[in-house]
Amino acid sequence: MLPAYIPNSAAAVFGGGRPIDSGKNFSDGRRLFGDGKTWRGLIGGVFCGIVIGLIQIYLQGVFDFQIHTVLSVVLLSAGALLGDLVKSFFKRRLNKKSGEEWLIADQYDLVAGAMVLLLIFDLQWILANITPVVFIWILIATPLLHRITNIAGYMIGVKDVPW
Repeated sequence: MLPAYIPNSAAAVFGGGRPIDSGKNFSDGRRLFGDGKTWRGLIGGVFCGIVIGLIQIYLQGVFDFQIHTVLSVVLLSAGALLGDLVKSFFKRRLNKKSGEEWLIADQYDLVAGAMVLLLIFDLQWILANITPVVFIWILIATPLLHRITNIAGYMIGVKDVPW
């Protein structure tokens, strides 16, 4: 799951600049995503997820095991941030402010986005690698890692809030 876990943190580090929604509002008068979702963050986050995934692919060859493919790495990385964008869209519809905590959705948006892309474009990878036990571990580890990385991001100044 590293190619899905890394992009959110990397997006916070590389973010800033032009918002993905270009400041446009939806038909309800609210922003599509908000200022916190930028092209630099999206591209930087996906890029970092892909890099970590390519490192994992290289290490698979060194240690003679096979988990990731280039396709799975790209889908995990892009899906994580697309899941975050979808969550932000709905967050705005619920009149939640940018940075406001939204329990469960904030923790699992990256998992949902990554899994949806994998289900659509690489079902074989999911069937081969995401067993029920692995999925349970993902459900347990994700909110813990999410909280730890957000606190770290807050402490080093790349996040405005520790959640």
